Amino acid sequence: MTIDEIQQDIIDEFSEVDDWMDRYAMIIDLGNNLPEIAEQYKTPDHLIEGCQSRVWLNAELTPEGKVHYTADSDAIIVKGIISLLIQVLDNQTPEDILKSDLHFIDAIGLSEHLSPTRSNGLLAMVKQMRLYAMAFKAQQDAAKA
Repeated sequence: MTIDEIQQDIIDEFSEVDDWMDRYAMIIDLGNNLPEIAEQYKTPDHLIEGCQSRVWLNAELTPEGKVHYTADSDAIIVKGIISLLIQVLDNQTPEDILKSDLHFIDAIGLSEHLSPTRSNGLLAMVKQMRLYAMAFKAQQDAAKA
């Protein structure tokens, strides 16, 4: 599936739920189902700067040229948010990640229902995911040269 198709699925799923407490519950469930990040990546090098909570993020480039993300957080809502971002960006090419417009965040009302510190954390998570994609794209471009 493309990034836009995945985003549309998320928008459709969230549009079925009007109450924001229920939407938070959905986000928490996503976090609870997030695959565990390997302990070796729960280091200061993998912490995302700018998040109030601790969020560890790792990315690897697969042999197929796609980015695979793993993450964890010590806060249940934040773990759900990073899970949503991984759902959208995982197993996509670095180029597709870099050119993506993550419109689902506004479309489901997430940004308007987060505290300012959580919103900053969300931006920091997206930024770090894009930085990984940028590094992998540079690697791919160098290999082609």
